[in-house]
Amino acid sequence: MSINRTAKGIVLVPCLLLGSAFLAAAVWGDEAAAANQRLALVLGGVLMGGGLLAQLLPEGQADGPSGD
Repeated sequence: MSINRTAKGIVLVPCLLLGSAFLAAAVWGDEAAAANQRLALVLGGVLMGGGLLAQLLPEGQADGPSGD
């Protein structure tokens, strides 16, 4: 099932990139952006968690040819 593996990669890469960008913004933000720091941390964590969760989901069983 190559299509499922490709779909997982398509989900993983943007989630990790966006999640790390939000986490970096939260860590290196200045004092003026302190109000949005918690939001950036939550969004970054959810995106990275979602991307990693997509990798852990099992692939469906391949339907073999029915010989009956």
